[in-house]
Amino acid sequence: MSIDLPLIWGMLIAFAVFAYVVLDGFDLGIGILFPFLGGEDERNRAMNSIAPVWDGNETWLVLGGGGLFAAFPEAYSVLMTAFYAPVIAMLLALVFRGVAFEFRFMAKRGKRFWTAGFFAGSLMAALCQGMMLGAFVQGIAFEDGRYAGGWFDWFSPFSLLTGAAVVCGYSLLGAGWLAIKTDGPLADFAFRIARLAGVVTLVAIVAVSALTPLVAPLAAERWFGPQMLWHAPAPIAVVVLGAVLLRAIARRRELTLFLSGLGLFATCYIGFALSKYPYIIPDHVTFRAAAADEAALAFLLPGALVLIPIILGYTAYAYWVFRGKTGHEGYGH
Repeated sequence: MSIDLPLIWGMLIAFAVFAYVVLDGFDLGIGILFPFLGGEDERNRAMNSIAPVWDGNETWLVLGGGGLFAAFPEAYSVLMTAFYAPVIAMLLALVFRGVAFEFRFMAKRGKRFWTAGFFAGSLMAALCQGMMLGAFVQGIAFEDGRYAGGWFDWFSPFSLLTGAAVVCGYSLLGAGWLAIKTDGPLADFAFRIARLAGVVTLVAIVAVSALTPLVAPLAAERWFGPQMLWHAPAPIAVVVLGAVLLRAIARRRELTLFLSGLGLFATCYIGFALSKYPYIIPDHVTFRAAAADEAALAFLLPGALVLIPIILGYTAYAYWVFRGKTGHEGYGH
């Protein structure tokens, strides 16, 4: 029996993208919440809570992008051309956010500037990611093996909605992380924000789900056609997880709050995959047709199978070492 290399690489890249979304999502969420924290002490505690892990979380973005380039070069070429502007904006935002994160710790003057930079970089990165998601759902103009659309095709009312939904979702994850890692007034703030962000995120999920069949004919066929029963567990899971989330907030169950937020992201991610499978260039080219040569995929696979467990290992070790509540003194960053 032969190994289905395109499917294996598709699953590896899908896993890397999901790992990036949920891991970097909560630290982007803390950046989005930054201006609303009570003062310098609370901001320092919030930054200290993510200081040991935030840059490691972005490893998955490199792995996802690099894997797409190596295993699906046609899709990489088309998608990067279609999303060139938001990809560059996102990368610049992530770089500026990282610089602001480090400089703010040491700054004696201009701290407000770096505080604003950390917020703006986090917000822009999250918004760009959400807008690219919306543009992908809407579809991409494709002719003769290349991108056939315009410079601003990614910008639309629907992509703005998905961008806002991702910003709200990351804010929810950030509030959940703060609830786990802090106590006192900052934890109280986290639960208050989680209640607001949770409700808005659930409303955004409903709005995006309702509009998706109108902008994406393939999604309408999948969700309301003969395969409807196979897809029904996804919206049911959203309802259940939403109820668990709101109950956890009301009862101040911090871990349940954070995990139910992650569960909402996982369910929406699966729903997105069900709407587009097996297309990697939406509605035009499947992941099998866009895959690199079998020999190239086979050559690359051992490296990925060694690299991914190493990343998982040091990521898990970092979270274990820095477990527990974050004190005022932080981790000596």
